[in-house]
Amino acid sequence: MIDITLTINGEKRRFSVGAGETLLELLRREGYKSVKKGCESGDCGACTVVLNGRAVTSCIVFAAKADGGTVLTAEGLESGGVLHPIQKAFLEEGAVQCGYCTPGMEMATYDLLSHNPDPSAIEIKEALSGNLCRCTGYVKQVKAVKTAAKKIAGEAK
Repeated sequence: MIDITLTINGEKRRFSVGAGETLLELLRREGYKSVKKGCESGDCGACTVVLNGRAVTSCIVFAAKADGGTVLTAEGLESGGVLHPIQKAFLEEGAVQCGYCTPGMEMATYDLLSHNPDPSAIEIKEALSGNLCRCTGYVKQVKAVKTAAKKIAGEAK
């Protein structure tokens, strides 16, 4: 076992992990259920989290490699029972369908909007391209990202 420290959703914690344990496995074991187990090969995006300021598929990151890092999950977007503007936008635009892909898409959106507050439709599609959804044609997700960008810009004023 390897001892590591991670800051998850603002809370610094210590963990013992196996050498081959992924960040996905650790997060699920610790109760972060928004991090979905999908393909386990980094292709579907269901397990996307923000690690050290960038969206990553947690199924292909060894937990030990993340030692000392900062992780944000969809649970961490919400604050004091209030949904984040990204979460609100996904709900308002009907971009949630079955919901399995939604947390990963929200985290990819968080990464995008953190680095590009006013993305074009092409930039949004590129940012979401690693997140697969079987329920939709991605139109509502793209609209949700645009809506989230407007909400965040409005809060910044």
